[in-house]
Amino acid sequence: MKTVYLALLLVVNSFGGLLAQEVQISGTIKDTLGEPVSFASVYLKGTTKGTSANIDGVYTLKVNPGTLTLVFKAIGYKPVEKLISTSESLTADITMTSEAYTLKGVTISASAEDPAYAIMRHVISNRRHHLVEVKEFSCSVYIKGLQKLVGAPKKFFGRDIQKTLDLDTNRKGILYLSESQSNYNYQRPDKIHEVMVSSKVAGRNNAFSFNKASDLNINFYNNMVLENVLSSRGFVSPVADYAFFYYRYKLLGSSIYNGETINKIQVIPRREHDPVFRGIIYITDDSWRILGTELYLTKSTGVNLVDTLNITQQFIKVEKTYMPSNINFKFNGDVFGFKFEGYYLGVYNNYNLHPKFPKSFFNGELLAVPKTVNKKDSLYWANNRPIPLTDEERADYIRKDEIARRKLSKKYLDSMEHVSNNFTIGKLLLSNYSINDRYNKHYLKLDPVLKSLFYNTVEGFGFNYGATYLQELADYKSYTIRPEIRYGFANQTFSANILGTYIYDPQKRANVSLNFGSGIYDLNRYGTMTMISNSINSLFFERNYAKFFQKKFINAGTSRELASGLQASFNLEYAKNVDLVNHTDFKFVEQKDRDFTSNNPLSPAIDRRLFPNYKALTANATITYALGRKYITRPEGKFYQEPKLPTLQLNYRKGIKDALGSDVDYDLLSVELSQQRITEGLLGYTSFMLSAGKFLNNNKVYYPDSKQFRGNNSLTTLPDLRKFQFLDFYAYSTDKQYVEAHFEQNFAGLITNKLPLVRKLKLEEVLGFNYLTQPAKKNYKEFYFGLQRLIFRATYGFAYDGNKKVQQGFRISYGF
Repeated sequence: MKTVYLALLLVVNSFGGLLAQEVQISGTIKDTLGEPVSFASVYLKGTTKGTSANIDGVYTLKVNPGTLTLVFKAIGYKPVEKLISTSESLTADITMTSEAYTLKGVTISASAEDPAYAIMRHVISNRRHHLVEVKEFSCSVYIKGLQKLVGAPKKFFGRDIQKTLDLDTNRKGILYLSESQSNYNYQRPDKIHEVMVSSKVAGRNNAFSFNKASDLNINFYNNMVLENVLSSRGFVSPVADYAFFYYRYKLLGSSIYNGETINKIQVIPRREHDPVFRGIIYITDDSWRILGTELYLTKSTGVNLVDTLNITQQFIKVEKTYMPSNINFKFNGDVFGFKFEGYYLGVYNNYNLHPKFPKSFFNGELLAVPKTVNKKDSLYWANNRPIPLTDEERADYIRKDEIARRKLSKKYLDSMEHVSNNFTIGKLLLSNYSINDRYNKHYLKLDPVLKSLFYNTVEGFGFNYGATYLQELADYKSYTIRPEIRYGFANQTFSANILGTYIYDPQKRANVSLNFGSGIYDLNRYGTMTMISNSINSLFFERNYAKFFQKKFINAGTSRELASGLQASFNLEYAKNVDLVNHTDFKFVEQKDRDFTSNNPLSPAIDRRLFPNYKALTANATITYALGRKYITRPEGKFYQEPKLPTLQLNYRKGIKDALGSDVDYDLLSVELSQQRITEGLLGYTSFMLSAGKFLNNNKVYYPDSKQFRGNNSLTTLPDLRKFQFLDFYAYSTDKQYVEAHFEQNFAGLITNKLPLVRKLKLEEVLGFNYLTQPAKKNYKEFYFGLQRLIFRATYGFAYDGNKKVQQGFRISYGF
C-alpha cells in the first residue's frame, strides 16, 4: 500500500510540475515607422519580474500560464500595456508610439525663467531624501557586454590587424562579447555583495566574465558620479546641490501616465568644457523623482578613453519608490585609427526591499565568482537568457566557441605554437621571445637582449640577462623559475642567481620563494635609476649616479593573507656583501666641467671603501592592513580594489648577530600610513604617505643595511609618491630615527580645462610636498608643481634645508 501511495504522489507531483511549467512570450518592439525600439523594458505588471529588448527590439519573457498584463516601456515612448491569456508559448509584437510631451497650460516668455528651473529646485531639495530612501535591497541582475571594432588600419607596427584581431575583410568585428547573471545585494551607505550565478564569454569557454553590477550602479542623486572612472575628477550630476552653477534647463513638455505628471527636461551645460552631462532627464511632479535619463558625455567634458558615453536609465515602481530596471552604457571612440563602439546593459528584476541579511554578510567581498559559473551549456543559456541575441551576436558565439573547442586539442595548439614560437632576431633583440606549450601549460620567456645591456663605471659595459619559466597547475596554482646571469667586462666579474616562486593558494594570495646566487646591486635598496638611464647619463653626460655593491646570498621568503585585508610576509636572508670600486672612466662625450665620482657616495672625490666586506643574517617581517578594503574573489585569486581608507604597514627588520658568522647587529622598527587617489570631487584627488622609524639597536649597521630613502639626482625619473624630487640618492641614509612624509594633489584639469587650446591636451595640474627629518638632515622640505598627461609628467620644484633654499629645478617623469 505504501508503494502505491508513493507512486500516486509521484504522478500528482509530476502533473503539478507540468501545470506550473513556464511559457515563453516573445516578439519584436517597433515604433510607428517600423524601426526597432532598442532596449525597451518589458515587465509583468505589478511585479519586478521583467526583461529588456535587445538592440534590434526583440524580447523574450518567461511567465506562468494564465491571464496577465505586460508593460512595455522605453524612454521617449508612451508605455504600452498588453493583456495576454496564454497556456502555451506565443508571439506578441508591439508597436510603440512616441510620447507627446506638451507645454499645454504653460506660458513661457523670452524674459521669464523657464519652468524647468522651478521643477529642478524641487528635485534638488529632495535629492538627499531620495538618495537615502532605500536602506537596503537585493535583486537579480543580467549583464551583457559587447565591444566591437567598426574600422581599423590595415597594419599596426607591421602586424596584419585583420588576422591579429580576427576581423572580417572590412576589418570589422566583435572583440568581446560576454553575459552574466548575478544576485546583487546592497546596504547603505556603500555595502555591496554580488554573487555571480552564470558566466559566458564568446570564444573562451573556460573564462570568467568581468561583468560587475556595481560598475553600472550610477546614482544621479549623488552630487558627483563616475569619480576616478573615466576622469580623475568625476562629473557633476544634473540634480547636484550646486547644479545650477553648471547647468541650464529647458522644459520640453509634460505627459501623464497612471495619474502622474512626467516632465521632460533638457539639461544644457553652462560652459562647453565643464565636467557635466548633456541630454534629457525625466522628472515626476509631487514626488520630484528621476524616472528616466538619456544623458551623455563627450570629449569636451574631459572624459578619457572614449569619445562619447551615453547613459540611459529606466526605472520601475517597487512599493513606494522607484528602482532601476534597465541601465545601458553605450560608447564609441577612435584610438590610433581603431574605431570602436559597444555597450554594457544591465537588467534588474526580482527586487526585495526588505532582505534579512545575516550578520557579517557584507564582509568586504564586492563580487564572488565561483569556479562553476562558466559550466552552463548552450541549452541553459537558451532557456535562461533574458535578452535574445542579435544575429551578429549569435554568429559570433557559434564561430568563436567552435574555434575555442578546437583550441583544446593538442594538434591545434601545436600548430599555433609552431607559428607563435617562430624565432626571429627581432624578437630576441627587441621584445620578449617566448616558447610556449599551452597544452601542457608551461611557458618560457626570454628577456630582450638590447634591454639587458648596460654601462656603469664599476663594471664597464656589461649585460644582465634572464629568462622566466612558468608552469600553471590545477586550481590556478603555479610556479615560476627565473635564472639571471650578469657580467661586467671592466671588472671581469660574472654573477648568477636563480629565483623560484610557488603560488600555492591564490585565494589567500599565498606563496613561498627561494632565491640564491650572486649579483651586483644598487646600494640603495629601493633602487635609483633604470639601467638604460644610468648608462646614458654615464656615457653622454659623465654622471655616474648609480652606485653598486656585490652580494652572494640565499634568501627564503613567504607571504600569505591572514584575514581579509591583512597580509603578512617574512623572509630570511644570509648574505656576504662586498664593497666595489670603479674600474673604468670611459665615456662617449667628455664633459669639461665634471668628472666621474667614486663608487662611494659619501666620498665622491676619493674611491675609498664605504664598508668592509661582511656577512649578514637578516630577518624581515612585514604586516600590511588595508582598512576596510574591498575585494573580488575569482577562481584565479583574490583581487583587491582601490582602498577608500588608508593602508597601515608595520615592518621589523633584524640583523642577527654571530649566527653563521653574521657581523651585523641591529633592530629597525618602522610604520607607514598611506592612501592613493582620495577623491576630492571637482578638486581631483589626493594621495599621501606618512612614515616613521627607529633603530632600536644600531650596534653594527653597515651602509647597505641602513634606512634609505627614494632620492633623485637626475632630471628624469620614474613616478613614485614616495620619491623625493631633489634629495641625494645615497647621502642621507640613517642608522637612527626618521620621519618622512609625502603629499600630492592632482587637480585633474581644474584650471587647464578653462584655457582655450590648452584644454585639448587634457593636462592635469599637480601640486606636491615632501618632508624628511633625521639626525643628519633635519626638516628637509620640497615643494613642487607641474602638469601631467597619462604616463608623462613635468614639474618644477624647490628644496629647503630648514628655511634655506638649497636647490630648485625641473623634473620629468614617465611610466606608471
